[in-house]
Amino acid sequence: MRSVESSYLKETFRKGIKKITSFFILFSLIIFNNPVLGNDNEYLIELLSHKAISLAVTADLDKIIDRAGQRQLVLLGESSHGTVEFYSLRVEITKRLISEKQFSFVAVEGDWPSIDRLNQYVKNMPSALKSAKKVLLSFDRWPEWMWKNHEIEQLAEWLRAYNTDLPNDKKVGFHGMDVYGPWDAMDNLLVFTQKYLPLYHDEIQNRLQCFARYDRNEWAYAEAISREGFSCQQGLIEVSNLLRTLVITSNAFKDNEFFQAEQNALIVKNAEDYYRLAIGNNLASWNSRVQHMWLSVKRLLYFYGTNSKGIVWAHNTHVGDSRATPMYLQGVVNIGSLSRYELGRWRVFVVGFGTNEGQVLAGNSWGSTVEKMQIPSGVKGSYEDILSKLKLHNFYLLFDHKDRINPWLNQYRKHRAIGVVYNPENDALANYVPSILPQRYDAFIFIRYTNPLELIE
Repeated sequence: MRSVESSYLKETFRKGIKKITSFFILFSLIIFNNPVLGNDNEYLIELLSHKAISLAVTADLDKIIDRAGQRQLVLLGESSHGTVEFYSLRVEITKRLISEKQFSFVAVEGDWPSIDRLNQYVKNMPSALKSAKKVLLSFDRWPEWMWKNHEIEQLAEWLRAYNTDLPNDKKVGFHGMDVYGPWDAMDNLLVFTQKYLPLYHDEIQNRLQCFARYDRNEWAYAEAISREGFSCQQGLIEVSNLLRTLVITSNAFKDNEFFQAEQNALIVKNAEDYYRLAIGNNLASWNSRVQHMWLSVKRLLYFYGTNSKGIVWAHNTHVGDSRATPMYLQGVVNIGSLSRYELGRWRVFVVGFGTNEGQVLAGNSWGSTVEKMQIPSGVKGSYEDILSKLKLHNFYLLFDHKDRINPWLNQYRKHRAIGVVYNPENDALANYVPSILPQRYDAFIFIRYTNPLELIE
């Protein structure tokens, strides 16, 4: 992301993180002072030891592939955005789901406009750059290490090779699903209207101008709303509705150019909603962003056809069902809860990831220089701490109906979540979400000691 290091940006994120962190701390004090919980960890370790499946070689993933391959949607998480093992395992799972189970696309926690350059490359479109590395080096939005790394480069080159002999309508796609990047989306939308909808171009451009005039700074817009009490919401809704109407009347649902244009209009509209809500209600802005990501996934399932199947890459906090955490008590949803609710639990397979200790790439504040940071051992009684006591080095757990009614497994326990902003000194206080693991995930991959991503240069 381009650096938007205004004092307002920092203060907004600081207040938002403080609100959410305070809630989790308070909830943890209530939950984990319950004497029933946290006792007899030795029995729990023995129980999990019988369920653990060794993860020493790629073939050990067979059971995950067999179960996940039967679902319409597979959500692959991560407990940090800067861990190489999480990325490399997601690459292997993704490749096998595509090659063995005929999955149609990958949707990642990234900008639609930026990631579409990678989609163009893996589908060998005429406008594509000449290598995955060149595409990734063109990314300039913080946190760039999420995509500008060797694992994504490897997956992109594999996808391009896989797609080579496939017809255009069967090529596997790679897309961003996030709400960020409204300015690039606006630029792309106006290029489209100038070319394909010249009669509507000036009208759309005029309605976008309300948002565009803030010099490509989302937080300058949010600050103006807070100060002056107006918004550009209505005009952007009208643009999105107009694009939708044009797609319907043109019967252009499956046309890539029209699909892209409608998606870009949605990004601009929903980004405005996200930043406007972030001023006063961080939980509402979270839900706004999540609803956009889930809408993007649903649109991709429709775009790729009746029998399409999708793979989603996002943080555990997005893919692990929020109903198995205290987040849901506050009305917070995520892709995991929304997809299971709308598609049916039997059509969604959720894989969580975790580690006990190691290193990670992160920043100490939003937009700061990326650093290699040391991850401390999991706090006592957390899933990370308990799983580290199993004899297997790296392994995974598969959960079924019996696990979800087992009282030993259906208790809230601390579960670590590291974001792009991280302070290891505050790890024990700020980075644990009380969770019921078999309810949040269908499978959980545990890597005892993890290493940081390496950026391509």
